[in-house]
Amino acid sequence: MDTLLLARLQFATTTSIHFLFVVVTLGLVTLLVGMQTAWVVTGNPTWERLTRFWGQLYVINYVLGIATGIVMEFQFGLNWSGLSRYVGNVFGAPLAIETLVAFFLESTFLGMWIFGWHRLRKGVHLALLWGVALTAYASAFWIMVANSWLQHPVGYEVRDGIAHLTDFGALLTNPSLGMAFGHVVSAALLVGGMLMAAISAWHLIRRTPDFALFRTSLRIGLVTAAVAITLVQGFGFAQFGPVGAVQPTKFGQGPEAQALIAEWTVRFGPGDYTPPVLASVGLGFMILIGFTLGCVWFLLPLLYRDWIIRLRFPLWLVLLALPLPFVAVILGWISREVGRQPWVAYGLLPTEQAVSPVGAPVMLASLIGFSLLLGTLAVTNWVLLARHAARGAGDPPLGRPPAVPHEPSQPEPALA
Repeated sequence: MDTLLLARLQFATTTSIHFLFVVVTLGLVTLLVGMQTAWVVTGNPTWERLTRFWGQLYVINYVLGIATGIVMEFQFGLNWSGLSRYVGNVFGAPLAIETLVAFFLESTFLGMWIFGWHRLRKGVHLALLWGVALTAYASAFWIMVANSWLQHPVGYEVRDGIAHLTDFGALLTNPSLGMAFGHVVSAALLVGGMLMAAISAWHLIRRTPDFALFRTSLRIGLVTAAVAITLVQGFGFAQFGPVGAVQPTKFGQGPEAQALIAEWTVRFGPGDYTPPVLASVGLGFMILIGFTLGCVWFLLPLLYRDWIIRLRFPLWLVLLALPLPFVAVILGWISREVGRQPWVAYGLLPTEQAVSPVGAPVMLASLIGFSLLLGTLAVTNWVLLARHAARGAGDPPLGRPPAVPHEPSQPEPALA
């Protein structure tokens, strides 16, 4: 098999699986901040139970998500040495900031939040969760800064065959950044809202004892999903303008695209400079799923009428719709990344020049090994999430009050 194809398949596998962890993490932490804030402000123990239950699912996903991220970093270094050598001075800057934010600040805040239950004041404990959320958003932002540079290289100059950063501000004002970042964040909120609504619907279908508790989380999830899908659609369609301006070959073959292809032919030689049809197919199915998920607005009467909940049919609709946002996330990623082909850095570095000089057998072995490892992590994550979600919110391990040490009884004094 072709080494380049194997490397691309490995990149697609590792980043797709890792991205699924990321959107769950980013979506759930936003909802956790709202629930714990409500607990601190109102003192209502219902909000504490919700925070503990959903926080436990969040921690499981976060821990295993870090493992998938490490695997993804390994395949970057092993398979794409040409990318690091040619554009590492520019592309590596936002990635370095993201690493400092994600693996130091975010992980530190999260660790203190996990072990700070009943040890820290409520306000301090809440501040730690806000820190987790803000650093998570900062991490997503810097990842999108790096990705947007690959989509539309700006603020650089090539010296001695290597790209050097000349304008850091240009990275932050990249026309392919703003709407794409909003699209990713709103997609994460959609995933988090649908996940919360689906798990709550499952408990309500089973008529678990915590009916009122999961009715509350069902409402939170549905409102979040309804608002998020509107934002997803808005940010998604708004990107067609910038995409046409900075990547004219992505979804069309107009005069600008033809002129750009002619320029590339002179610079890089003859070749196929049109993206694979997979990019357009992924975009089409993603839009279809987006419009389907827009029907979540029709489920909002579940917020106000308990008799609708007791019918169970609307709850089954929520439960069965859970895979849709995850599928849409992957299709959106395919549309964005495959639509950039045949470039790693659009118009600057061809994909075939970015791959490491590794033989096909070695690349195949790496693909199989990484795929098995990531598949195991993904299956483990969903098994653990399902198991802890099924246990309900009776007494989750996260935030459980410390046991009071048992005082040995004193012997009665002997009678004189």
